[in-house]
Amino acid sequence: MQYRTLGRSGLIVSALSLGTMQFGKAMNMGGLDQEATTAMIKFALDHGINFIDTADVYSRGESETLVGEAIKGIREELVIATKMRLPMSDTNFNRSGAHRVNILRGVESSLRRLQTDYIDLYQVHGWDSTTPLEETLRTLDDLVRQGKVRYIGLSNYLAWQAAIALGIQERLGLEPFVTAQMYYSLVGRDLEHDWLAFAEYTGMGILVWSALAGGFLTGKYDRGNPPPAGTRFAEAGQFVPFDAERGYRVIDALRQVANRHGVSPARVALAWTLSRPAISSVIIAARTHHHLEDNILAADLQLTPEDFAILNTASDPGTPYPKWMVLQLDQAEDPRPRVLNPERFADGGPWRDLRGTPFKG
Repeated sequence: MQYRTLGRSGLIVSALSLGTMQFGKAMNMGGLDQEATTAMIKFALDHGINFIDTADVYSRGESETLVGEAIKGIREELVIATKMRLPMSDTNFNRSGAHRVNILRGVESSLRRLQTDYIDLYQVHGWDSTTPLEETLRTLDDLVRQGKVRYIGLSNYLAWQAAIALGIQERLGLEPFVTAQMYYSLVGRDLEHDWLAFAEYTGMGILVWSALAGGFLTGKYDRGNPPPAGTRFAEAGQFVPFDAERGYRVIDALRQVANRHGVSPARVALAWTLSRPAISSVIIAARTHHHLEDNILAADLQLTPEDFAILNTASDPGTPYPKWMVLQLDQAEDPRPRVLNPERFADGGPWRDLRGTPFKG
């Protein structure tokens, strides 16, 4: 297993983390009960995973409850992340959103279900256009100062939203977001348009969800074996949208690379994601130990430059404006000095100079 820091923090997490949507029955994502949950978590720990990601909304609290029971006695060995923001009630409007009341209620509820007195990483599950951002950020800062939360993160924000949040946190002296949990895969490379460069510049760590595009990149389906009617892949990307034809080209490329290494397409897809910049951890989930073990072995798979060329070509989504213009300008001759405000970058962080070269301080 590889280990990385959680964004710019000093906390060490496994490069692959255990997702928990399959724990509990309400979401129809696996329906694992307490016995199966406990066994799955133990299996993950035995294979080097020390990072578990859950959310209050997963089976409306059942996933957190199952995780909390499973980690009794080993809590200190783990990094536990959870999330809040999405509706926890069909009738009480205030049990949704990133306002002070719901954040405080949410963290107390998660602490009880997880049977712990602190959460390592507490994440906002999405942008709240109703609540003033300062209210959200001050409340999260309070939780860190109270010791109930160690670090904070965001999920599913646009890059400009995250930039505004970091700016407010810096201006007001609040605890900053250290991670962004985002969707990223070989058939969903939209994150490369803005987010990856933004994360590198600010030092935020990306936590990747659905790196296998909901299972599509396991290679189970192809042009000659389309998904049966009624399955979640009957129409390409019902949950994580992608172009079907490009998706099948990616599957062909995955199989080609997988055959070169004698491994599964899923393992190749995960290894590709792990290789990308700014990634702190890739969240994996499975219903069986066999599939989980195969996913975990992706951390040991070394792809070659030829492998990357095959995968990148097949999955290339094109370059949107204004990124193509930025790239053209970045490659043009520029007479200005290569170092920009060296005092600001003296901490050796992942900052870049005018031409995109990592600044070494």
